[in-house]
Amino acid sequence: MSVNLSAISYLVSSICFILALQGLSSAKTSQRGLTLGILGMVLAVGTTMGSPIVTDYAWILSGLVLGGVIGTAIAKKIKMTALPQLVAAFHSLVGLAAVCVAGAALLEPRAFNIGEVGHIAFGSLVEMGLGVAIGAITFTGSIVAFAKLQGLVSGNPLIFKGQHPLNAVLGIGLILMIAFFALSESHSLFWGLTMVSFLLGFLLILPIGGADMPVVISMLNSYSGWAAAGIGFTLGNSLLIITGALVGASGAILSYIMCKGMNRSIINIILGGFGGEQTVAVRGGADQRSFKTGSADDAGFIMKNAKSVIIVPGYGMAVAQAQHALREMSDILREEGVKVRYAIHPVAGRMPGHMNVLLAEANVPYEDVLELEEINRDFAITDVAFVIGANDVTNPAAKTDPSSPIFGMPILDVERAKTVLFVKRSMAPGYAGVDNELFYKDNTLMLFGDAKKMCEEIIKALEE
Repeated sequence: MSVNLSAISYLVSSICFILALQGLSSAKTSQRGLTLGILGMVLAVGTTMGSPIVTDYAWILSGLVLGGVIGTAIAKKIKMTALPQLVAAFHSLVGLAAVCVAGAALLEPRAFNIGEVGHIAFGSLVEMGLGVAIGAITFTGSIVAFAKLQGLVSGNPLIFKGQHPLNAVLGIGLILMIAFFALSESHSLFWGLTMVSFLLGFLLILPIGGADMPVVISMLNSYSGWAAAGIGFTLGNSLLIITGALVGASGAILSYIMCKGMNRSIINIILGGFGGEQTVAVRGGADQRSFKTGSADDAGFIMKNAKSVIIVPGYGMAVAQAQHALREMSDILREEGVKVRYAIHPVAGRMPGHMNVLLAEANVPYEDVLELEEINRDFAITDVAFVIGANDVTNPAAKTDPSSPIFGMPILDVERAKTVLFVKRSMAPGYAGVDNELFYKDNTLMLFGDAKKMCEEIIKALEE
């Protein structure tokens, strides 16, 4: 394949990726976006395979087959509840790939057309230094995020005295090491730079609390994009540069938007202090304070006699896979003349869009799914707020308790509804470890049990 034809193919592939990202921004156009993304990737791989510099296809085909088999197996077995940690794991692989490519370029620069050993171009050395730093931080940071989301590590902020000064020293040292490496091409400096970056990745994510993990996922997505762009510069591949920058910029913008929605600072994310300045929440309260409990029959009677119901889904719905039963319950209520809508918090679940995907899977109409800023004022004129597993994003402590780890985060004002039905397994706090004041409100009725089973029981009560 000629150089000009390859450039055109890569350009078309890049356009497909841009249009794919645009399509994935809406549930209605997500299928089109996914198709364009697949077409772009097929074209990119085909163009690379047809490049005249590729002379041995054995390793490439082996990688494609092995990766395809592993990816297919994971896609078939993974549950929707585990999707956030899967994304974190994939981010780590992109970071590791950047480290491997930078190391290979340092050892065999001729294969990358960047010079000879000991005489690599200064610009290429800068690219390699930045690429390995971002890639290594992404790798270990994503592993920590995976461990927290999977429950292998506590979701609470893991902090120690002097952590921020240590991170600052390591960050400054990292910049100096990149500069000296670019000037000297020292292999020892390169591997030292790699080790420091691995360590910094751990230290940046450890102090981040569970409630802030959705923002971390989007930020790591941004890091992986910049790591891919670094690989592109090292390989001289315009497609990787474009798509890496696209992913990096979109991830950073998403993180910024989410931080504004949660009243947090984007600087704290970058510096690894997000969620680490607050004290860990107290989990007590359930044994000292009174709360009301109800049954599925109670919930069915209350909702059947309501004029409007707003459903607030959260991670508990995802764990129980209750979205289909929830949609069936909504359909029955609509047949009874009840106005039913869904309220989605920007960070409901464990990653952006988690609840939207689950509801779309259950064929919930897109127009019935509203974001926080679209529906929050309507709770005051709503008869029933049906909260199914959404804990931290409905906690009034975010507005009233300055000592709370979630203080300042905008919440769904479900407490303003006439009646709040809260489906939960127990009185245990949410992922942020914060006791929910909503449980003890006079207008709240706790419905204890598995979310899917509770919805099915409510359906039977409504039908009777």
